Amino acid sequence: MTMIFGVPVMVFMGQLMLGLINGAFYALLSLGLAVIFGLLKIINFAHGAMYMLGAFAALLGLQHLGLNYWAALLVVPLVVGGLGMLIERFILRRIAHLDHLYGLLLTFGLALIFEGSLTNFFGVSGSSYPTPEALQGGVNLGFMFLPIYRGWVLVAALAVCLATWFIIERTRLGAYLRAGTENPALMQAFGVNVPQLITLTYGFGVALAAFAGVLAAPLYPVSPTMGSSLLIVVFAVVVIGGMGSIIGAVITGLAMGLIEGLTKVYYPEAANTVIFVVMVVVLMLRPAGLFGKEA
Repeated sequence: MTMIFGVPVMVFMGQLMLGLINGAFYALLSLGLAVIFGLLKIINFAHGAMYMLGAFAALLGLQHLGLNYWAALLVVPLVVGGLGMLIERFILRRIAHLDHLYGLLLTFGLALIFEGSLTNFFGVSGSSYPTPEALQGGVNLGFMFLPIYRGWVLVAALAVCLATWFIIERTRLGAYLRAGTENPALMQAFGVNVPQLITLTYGFGVALAAFAGVLAAPLYPVSPTMGSSLLIVVFAVVVIGGMGSIIGAVITGLAMGLIEGLTKVYYPEAANTVIFVVMVVVLMLRPAGLFGKEA
């Protein structure tokens, strides 16, 4: 049997693929956080709850409305993103002039409300979402057996991440977004509706979390706590990449997934803490993060 550093190649590649899948979720969720913080300077602690709401919306849509998986990928991010826009318009905007700590506490409170409400109705045991028929089964790559759905998650997450980076960094709309957050008074003078732009940006960041939730539904149990258990790790990824860095969120998310996967192979006891160890080291050497800009 072929070995890699003393580990069978199938075990090594399997954990590597699992790390990439987890990294894809880290990248997608970190991207939403980076968009919201980088453009709006809001530390959105409700992001994990929006991820959870995306998974629940897909599950309830299937059970009660007959909404299939492919339709959920389009509809659920729009619905949850719309909820995010309402939150920004009627709640977050009222404290926009205050210290960032108030936004953190408010979004943390919203996350607890969403999680507690769904726990009251559905409990904490979790429900399963069926894998779409077209994505069932797997492919034998010779050195490992790759489930088709896991490969789809990786491709879909990367495609959305790269499209988001392109829109923000390489298009006129992205230029308006960046200018509107850096100098809103000047943009208002040019006739741009900056408050509406901010609302749309927050909604888009939330929609990214909901999209990740739909992708996660067939892989993990859909439960009210699925967001909170992932959020702290995602925040660590954002800090490592650099708060507000779009490309940093994507690259760091994938890298941390791989590091976590390899740690499970060679030193499983440290798998749950390795990302936080990396975060501490990065903050000691480069406080702004790997891709962040020094103040």
